[in-house]
Amino acid sequence: MKKICTSFHEAVTDIQDGATLMVGGFGLCGIPENLLLALVEKGVKDLTVISNNCGIDEWGLGLLLNNKQIKKMIGSYVGENKEFERQVLTGELEVELTPQGSLAEKIRAGGAGIPAFYTPAGVGTPIADGKETRIFNGKEYLLEEALTADFSLVRAWKGDKMGNLVYHKTARNFNSMMATAGRVTIAEVETLYEIGELDPNYIHTPSIYVQTLIEGKQEKRIERMTVKK
Repeated sequence: MKKICTSFHEAVTDIQDGATLMVGGFGLCGIPENLLLALVEKGVKDLTVISNNCGIDEWGLGLLLNNKQIKKMIGSYVGENKEFERQVLTGELEVELTPQGSLAEKIRAGGAGIPAFYTPAGVGTPIADGKETRIFNGKEYLLEEALTADFSLVRAWKGDKMGNLVYHKTARNFNSMMATAGRVTIAEVETLYEIGELDPNYIHTPSIYVQTLIEGKQEKRIERMTVKK
């Protein structure tokens, strides 16, 4: 049995100023939106956030960004967030941009206890500045170090009270690997089931990686809506 919270404020109570967070999602798909709202209301600051991108101006991580709660962002692109771009250009926000595949592998490696790995991505670009390179079979590779976090905030479609998680289609994105790489993983679950109700053959994140659970409904906003005239 894991810690099952009755409010999102309770779920984030241990997250303090200066913490390093991994936040699942890709754009607005699969983000732990209620946990992020709770962090906005809590007002924690000087956060280092590891996430693919920073949401949009008015939702997701963009809300923390607007509140100046994020000190450093580690991600793969600026995305649709104009405030993110503004803070980067004015030097208000420290940013570490990483090729998307390298970011995913850095997180996966962190969760697997692998401290570093070599990749061809980024060789010969500013990404490689100050980093070790080696030649393997005549090709140059760049050494990238793994990533871990104090807390991983993930969003799942289904979960049980033991902490087993199932993600829904592309909302799985970075969530499953981030769940393994946080010292404490907090899972926002759309539907929470009793132990034994989920088919063990279809579990994406085993319970051993999850410490805290919270069930809640989501708005599931659309990042960019395109419709026929």
